[in-house]
Amino acid sequence: MHLPKSSVLPGLLELLYPPACLACAKVISARAFFCETCDTALERVPPACCRACAEPGTFPSGQCPRCRVSPPPFARAWAPFAHEGPVARAIHRFKYEDHPELAHPLGELLAHEASAFLRRAPPVLVALPLHARRFRERQYDQTQLLAGALASATGRRAPVGLLSRTRETQRQVGLSEAERAQNVAEAFTATPSVKGQSLLLIDDVFTTGATARAAVQALREAGAAHVEVLAVARAYSLTS
Repeated sequence: MHLPKSSVLPGLLELLYPPACLACAKVISARAFFCETCDTALERVPPACCRACAEPGTFPSGQCPRCRVSPPPFARAWAPFAHEGPVARAIHRFKYEDHPELAHPLGELLAHEASAFLRRAPPVLVALPLHARRFRERQYDQTQLLAGALASATGRRAPVGLLSRTRETQRQVGLSEAERAQNVAEAFTATPSVKGQSLLLIDDVFTTGATARAAVQALREAGAAHVEVLAVARAYSLTS
């Protein structure tokens, strides 16, 4: 999988960070997202998935049981990759291993892989934000960087500050679905400036959708007219 020819990394970044595989960091000679080994291991979200949240699977109504029972506040959500293998490793490096420079290639990758979704997606990107304390610890907000890179790659806007995480939450990893929902309930606040806007919420990983639902609910309560969700990767979250 090669980068579009029209994409050119800034010269300084080329010097500081030679082209390398997003997943294993192996230096690669070609302008590519992944080395050959990692590229062949990529797993994409299958065409058969929930039309609302992209949960993989074939569902009689076109919607997964979760979205049938509790319709989401967003119009649709999607991610190009399953949260497995090379993509999961790339996101982990970006998010937890102090590699903010991966925002640019991940944004380019998302623009390339989600091009069909983006053709009719809203023009304004909203990053799913970190809480202030976690931002101080990490020193960067990976999703805001990702949204900025995607905006640059697609000609969209990614303003900062439309959505805030006003209550500190636990990491969602390891929590049950009910615990995830409770963990992020009323954790976000949106500014009045979103009123009447069509917005695209950006995240790195979409699992049960609890965090996205809470964030979109805050945007809708502040008056957003229409919200969609796009992530890099989709975890398989239904066991049956």
